[in-house]
Formats: sequence, C-alpha cells, structure tokens
Amino acid sequence: MLSNKRVRVRFAPSPTGGLHLGGVRTVLFNYLFARKNGGDFILRIEDTDQNRYVDGAEQYIADCLKWCGLNPDESPEKGGPFAPYRQSERKENYRQYAEQLVRDGYAYYAFDTTEELEAQRQQTPNFRYGHGNREGLRNSLNLPDSEVQELLSQNVPHVIRIKMPANETVSFNDMIRGIVSFDTNLVDDKVLLKADGMPTYHLAVVVDDYLMKISHAFRGEEWLPSAPVHILLWDYLGWKADMPEWVHLPLILKPDGNGKLSKRDGDRLGFPVYAMNWKDPKTGDVTKGFREMGYLPEAFINMLALLGWNDGTEQEIFTLDELIEKFSIERVSKAGAKFDFEKAKWFSHEYIMRADSKEVKTTILQILSDKGISVADDDFLVNVISLVKDRLTFLQDFWEQASFFFEQPKEYDLNAVKPKWNDDKTAFFREYISSLNGHGNSAPELEAAFKDLAQAKNIKVGELMLPLRVMLVGGKFGPGVFEIAALLGKEESISRIELALSAFTS
Repeated sequence: MLSNKRVRVRFAPSPTGGLHLGGVRTVLFNYLFARKNGGDFILRIEDTDQNRYVDGAEQYIADCLKWCGLNPDESPEKGGPFAPYRQSERKENYRQYAEQLVRDGYAYYAFDTTEELEAQRQQTPNFRYGHGNREGLRNSLNLPDSEVQELLSQNVPHVIRIKMPANETVSFNDMIRGIVSFDTNLVDDKVLLKADGMPTYHLAVVVDDYLMKISHAFRGEEWLPSAPVHILLWDYLGWKADMPEWVHLPLILKPDGNGKLSKRDGDRLGFPVYAMNWKDPKTGDVTKGFREMGYLPEAFINMLALLGWNDGTEQEIFTLDELIEKFSIERVSKAGAKFDFEKAKWFSHEYIMRADSKEVKTTILQILSDKGISVADDDFLVNVISLVKDRLTFLQDFWEQASFFFEQPKEYDLNAVKPKWNDDKTAFFREYISSLNGHGNSAPELEAAFKDLAQAKNIKVGELMLPLRVMLVGGKFGPGVFEIAALLGKEESISRIELALSAFTS
C-alpha cells in the first residue's frame, strides 16, 4: 500500500562501467512506479568508491537513460531541490552521521591495518569482522578511551564500523516478497566510513535516501543481504518513521536459468547485455550494446518490462504510456526472469515492422554512411526502408537485406539459374528490356508486362521470376521482385539485367 507521502524513487548506480540490462530494468520499474503515482524519479550517482570510478561512466549512464526515454526529474545534469546528486560532492554530509552512531554506541572506530586484517584472514577461514571477534581486534570497543583519542588526534588511519547486535532478528516488509527476516549473528560489522573519509554504500544510501525524502527503494535482490544493516541504520539514526518501502527486484537470469546473467554470458552466447556500447577507457575494449545492434529503444523497454512483470493478460506489446498505466508491484514476480534472446529478437522485429520508416531513417543513414554510401533522395530511402523492414530483426540487418538498392550485385548466385538456363530465356529478357520503355514503372505495371510477355513466349512465369530476382539482387532473397524493380527504376533495372545476361550466358 502507498503511504500518504509523495512518491520519490531513485536509481543510484556506481559509475564503474557499462549499464547492464538489469540496471535499466531497475530504472524502468522506478520510472513506471513514479509516473503511475504522480511522483518523482531521481538519478543519483554513487561514486564514493574512488578506486572503482571510471572516467566517462557517469555520462554513459545519462546517455543510456536518454536513449531509453527514461529521463529523470532530478539528476547531476538537471539539478533539483536536493542537489548535489553525486555522492562524492556530499562527502561532508556523511561523517557527522557516522560520528553520531559512534557516540550513541551503534558504531565504533576500527584502527586495524590492512596487514593485520589479512593476517586474521590467513588464521581464520571465512573471517568476518563482527560480534564474535571484535573484542580481540584493534578498535575503540576494547582500546582505552585515552588511546582512542590519541589515535584520532594523530589522524591514524581508521574506519567506522556498525556494531551489529548479537542474537537479534531484523525483519522488514518487502513489497514483492512480504516479510523478510535476518539473523544478526550472520551479519558482519560493515564499514560505514572508510579511511579516506568517504562513506561506503551502506551509510551513504541511508543518509541520502533520508535527506532526499525517498519513499520507495527499488533495487536488485542481490542487495537483500545488506538489508539488515540498512534497516538498523534507519533505526539507529532515529529515522525509522521515514524509512522507504523496500522493493527487491528479481534477478535477470542466464537463458538456462542457472545464475545471474553476466557480460561474460553475453559474450559467450553472442548477444549484448548492455544498453549501449561501452568502451573501456583503459583497455579500449568495446562491449556491444542493444542500441548499436539496431534495437529500437521502445522495443528494449517493452522487452525489459516483461522480464519479471506482466499485466495478467496475454498482451506483449506495450507503449510506454500503457506500461505506466498498467504497472503494479503486485504483478512483479519473486522468481528470477530467464533472459531469452530469441524473444528479445522477436520484440525487435515487431517494433521495426511497426515503426514509421521516417523515424528510423537517421539510424539507417548512419549504417549506410559506415558503408561509404551517401543517399540524397529521402523519398527513395524511406521507400526502401518500408519495403524491407518486415525482413529485419535488428536495424543493423538493413545492409544485408537492402544493399542491392544502393550498389549493383558484385556476384550472382549462378547455381540457382544456370542449370535451367536456355536461349529462350535469354531472348525473353532481351525483349523484356526493349519493352520496358513502353510501360509504366509501378510494380503492378512492371509485373503485368512481364507476365504478358511470358505468356506470349509460352514460358512459365515461375521459370523467369527467379532469374529476374538474381539479376536485380544477386541472390534468392529480398522483397517482391517487381517492387524492387520499381524502386530501382527502368534505367538501373535494364543495366542490371544486361550485366546479368552476360554472366548467365558466358
């Protein structure tokens, strides 16, 4: 159930690389929920881990959301009443809350060095810093106060850790999963503030959700193990009444359902898992995205929406407005959703078929430009797109399906023609060339002239259609052959038939 407070949701990614389709689905469900309930959708960049920060990743995230049409109401780029929206710019906010937790007995200073902790890991398999061993480690819980104060005054490197209680159960209501409970004995004392003064995710997400008045926290189920830490922080900081509703989304799984879908799975199985191409600034490696494959953003959004959600009907094609109208948390599945690339291809094909040819023209022009082809006639290009789009799975298939409209065939499928070729067919096509100037150039007119001549020559039309296609296209593919001829025009069609006749009769 919705509370009376204004709906405010956030997507809070770390700028560390490409945006996985699971991340985009989190954006989508945030966006749909906000729009359905007249609320706000916020983009907040969680860049507190400077070791993992990657140049260009933040802009890449913003570009992905823009391509998808999921534009935030508040963001680093757009600003808003709760700015700044980068955690690195909010650094001063966090220490005061970490220190408050220490004063109130809910957290403590830990002075253990990296070497000391590594020695503990070597000594104790599956070492966890927590209630079972914290008293024997170098922290403010067992050092004399005077020594703690001296270490702090000397700026000795330290972190602040939450003091997880022993023998307690932390429970909360998840809007998808119902009541979820955790045994605090199984949760270690997470670091809240690092030695460099930057907060960890655990502290920062709670503080920022509170200060930005977030009403509902959507995130992947991989964050469930962190939930007890966050629930306790809301309580310990005195903000429990303002804690957001929790929504832990199901994972997007590998096609076989065995584990979370990863970039490595996409590489192995031959499909993208990122929204857009991501170029690693260090290695220069490019990971392909759905956009560059020629996926329409509307298809991408529709496909993602049905990974873990449905409206209870058989409907599969939804506009964004329809998704907003029909979306509800109650229809989100608890179970992980298997990614089916064949189904993803179906969505792409459906949207390309339904698309206005003029709307995809810009993408097609770029595909042609990459092939060194310049098209001056807009109408011609739009007509070509209209003729072949029902044959495209992705927009990148355009060149394979339509290259013959922009350049003459470089070779012919002679095996499809020559075994049944004879002088009568040569004579037919020579006469057909001569007759073309006496007829109109529409597909029906060209077809009628072709069939009339075949009848007059007493040759079956079916024996002539494939040779004509190979002459114009180069192979046994493409849309209606007379529609191809009409678009190519008489002069180009005649030129191609004459060239092919030379190949067929040699």
